[in-house]
Amino acid sequence: MNPTPITSQIDTDSHKLAGLDHLRALAITLVFFFHYRLFGHPDWEGKICGFGWTGVDLFFVLSGFLIAGQLFARIASGKQILYKEYFLKRVFRILPAYFTVVILYALFPALREFEPLAPIWRYLTFTLNIWLNRDMCNTFTHAWSLCVEEQFYLILPVIILLCGYYKIGKKAAYIIPVLFVVGFVVRIWSWNILVSPQITINGGNTVWLKYIYYPTYTRLDGLLTGVTIAGLFTFYPTVKQWLNKYGNVLLIAGSVLLTGSWFLCENQSTFSASVFGFPLVSFGYGLVVAGAVCPSCILYKFKSKITERLATLSYSIYLIHKIMLHVSQRVFGQWGIDKNGNLMLVIGIISSIAGALLLRYLVEKPFLRLRDRILLRWRQRKALVVA
Repeated sequence: MNPTPITSQIDTDSHKLAGLDHLRALAITLVFFFHYRLFGHPDWEGKICGFGWTGVDLFFVLSGFLIAGQLFARIASGKQILYKEYFLKRVFRILPAYFTVVILYALFPALREFEPLAPIWRYLTFTLNIWLNRDMCNTFTHAWSLCVEEQFYLILPVIILLCGYYKIGKKAAYIIPVLFVVGFVVRIWSWNILVSPQITINGGNTVWLKYIYYPTYTRLDGLLTGVTIAGLFTFYPTVKQWLNKYGNVLLIAGSVLLTGSWFLCENQSTFSASVFGFPLVSFGYGLVVAGAVCPSCILYKFKSKITERLATLSYSIYLIHKIMLHVSQRVFGQWGIDKNGNLMLVIGIISSIAGALLLRYLVEKPFLRLRDRILLRWRQRKALVVA
């Protein structure tokens, strides 16, 4: 769930980044308000923010598009993928802030929004999402999506490396539809065999979350959609030129598809929502992302300092917002402020942004500067060897 600056052939100008910034800001806003329903909240917030869970799917699409775009750009230009640099960038971008929050949860129980905490090794190994049982772990559960993305960051370059080694060439494009189909089959099997009998017995959705919502193998749709868009924009220039003319059309089409998925996924644990809901949401956001990077789209043309700043802080906000909401409601609730009131919501927003700023400037930025110094040294050494 981490926005990454893109430096590839997929239009690296500031307008395109502005379009993606709008979407990253939207994604973190959706996630924040959806999670806020877990705490004291105004009635209106609980009624209109139920679709906010899809903000994670938007992050998945963006990650698939950005990360695959970087790797595909080097392939398209005939350059070798620098796997060493790739993994260094991912490690320094993701791990410092994430591990900082894990340490806070582990050392300071008062910060935990709900008990219990999963075994620490599951957070450290990014395996929390595998059959995550909410009855056994109910704090920092939003780390499940980071686990999905970390597994994706590891697997994607390996697949590309294997495709190059075995000289699969253009046939590699078939991997994506195969994985989409596998996702359908796995969700159908999981719902019928693992989920449906339990829902019939106890009516709960813990088992649905465990076997359908959290596992990587059932949540590949958004990442695959992003990878598909990156592939089309990188390897099919005629398709890209044609799509560039219809940015607003793509944006509208995506919004319509998302509206339909809203009604389909009103009850997430149904068969239709479980099997068809995730790809429908992902395709909708995929169209929106594709539109946002087209010069003809309003999102591409419009710049905003607010969305730019939210996009920059989105990873830190995602990591720390539950801690800040829990602490702020606990502290200000003792001062007589209604936990279900609008004022507490404003306090929660401000505190979450404040916590994200601390995480950004005390942890993220120093490690990003260290990363850049290491990369510079590597490139300087390589230049000396070549010379």
